[in-house]
Amino acid sequence: MESIYLDHAATSPIDPRVVDAMLPYYYEHFGNPSSIHHIGRAARQAVDEARQTMAELLHTKANQLTITSGGTEADNMAILGYATGHEAKGKHIITTMIEHHAVGHACKELEQRGFEVTYLPVDEAGKVHPAAVESALREDTILVTIMYGNNEVGTIQPIVEIGELLRDHQAVFHTDAVQACGSMELQLDDLPVDMVSLSAHKINGPKGIGLLYTKKGITLKPLLFGGEQERKRRAGTENVAAIVGFSKALELTLETASEKRERYLRYSRVFFDTFTNMNISFVINGDQNDRLPHILNVSFPGIQVEALLVALDMAQIAASSGSACTAGSLEPSHVLQAMYGEKGQERVNSAVRFSFGITNTDEEIDFAANEIAKIVKRLQDQQAFIS
Repeated sequence: MESIYLDHAATSPIDPRVVDAMLPYYYEHFGNPSSIHHIGRAARQAVDEARQTMAELLHTKANQLTITSGGTEADNMAILGYATGHEAKGKHIITTMIEHHAVGHACKELEQRGFEVTYLPVDEAGKVHPAAVESALREDTILVTIMYGNNEVGTIQPIVEIGELLRDHQAVFHTDAVQACGSMELQLDDLPVDMVSLSAHKINGPKGIGLLYTKKGITLKPLLFGGEQERKRRAGTENVAAIVGFSKALELTLETASEKRERYLRYSRVFFDTFTNMNISFVINGDQNDRLPHILNVSFPGIQVEALLVALDMAQIAASSGSACTAGSLEPSHVLQAMYGEKGQERVNSAVRFSFGITNTDEEIDFAANEIAKIVKRLQDQQAFIS
C-alpha cells in the first residue's frame, strides 16, 4: 500500500482539472490584468469571468467578492480592516476560544492596539452557545467573528442563530468558512452574516488564493497599499492563474458535495467500527451530530500524540495532531483545551485528527483503519506494561 493521506484539512491535493484550467494563464494569457493592451485585456477577462462564476456558485454578486492570498489574509482583512476602520463606533470585539490562529492572532493584534476582545468559551462538543454571544454584546461591540466549522474537531457553529440575534445590533458578523466550504451549502446573500472568508487549497485548488465576501455596504480599511486592484481594497497584481483555478475548484467541489458528504461519513464509520472491533481505547472529539463530514478527531488514552504520529508516518499514514499552522509544535491544541480544560489533559494530549478527501478510496480507508488500530493497540499495551 502506498502512502495514505489523511490530512486534507491541512491542505488538499490539487485536482488535475484545476491545473488544466490554470495552465493557459501561465503561458498564453500571461498578461497583467491592469494593462490596457489586448494581452492584458485577456487576463482581465479571465479574472472577471472567474469572479462571476464564483459569485454565482456562492449565490452572491461578483462585486462582493474580494480576492486575497488565502484564508489568513481574508480573515485579517475582515477583522483588522473592519475594526480599524470603524473604531469610532466602539472598540469591543467578540470571538471564541477555538478560532483558527488567523482569527485569534488578529484579535490579539487588535488588543495590542487598544481594542477589547471577549473570547467566548465552548462546551465539550466544541460549540459556542448563541446565548453566550448575546450576553457578551455591548453597546460598543463592533465586530463578532466566529468560525463556521472548526478545523480541528469539525464542530459546526450555530451561525444562523447568532446572525439573527445580531440583526438589530451595530456589530457586523464575520465567519471563517474555510473548512466548511465544500461541505456546507453557502448561499452567502441569504446567510445572516456580513463577511465570509474562503480558501482554495482546502477544496483541491491552488495554494495562495482565497477570497473575502462582504455584504453590500460593508467598508474596510485596506491592509495593503499600492495599486487600485480589487476596487481599492487590496493592492497588488492579481494572480490570474490561481483565481481561475479557485473558480474551477469551487465549481468541482460543489458539484459533488452531497456525494462526498456521504462518503466521508462512511469513512468515519469504518474507523469507528474498526477501532471498536479491535478493542482499543478511544473517544471521539467534537459534536458527532453536527460536524463537518471530512474531519474525525480521536483521542487514544494512554498514548502521547507525538509517538503515535511518528508511528503512523512510518506506516506511510499521514495525519495531524491539530491545525496545520501549529504542526510540529509540542503545544497542546488550544481547541481541545478550550473544550476539556485541565481535567481533560490526557484527552487533549492523545488526540489525532484524521481528515478525508477526494483522493481517498474505500480500500485505503479499510487498510488505514486497521493499521491505525494495530499501532494504537501496541502503544497502549506498551504503556500499560510500563505502568
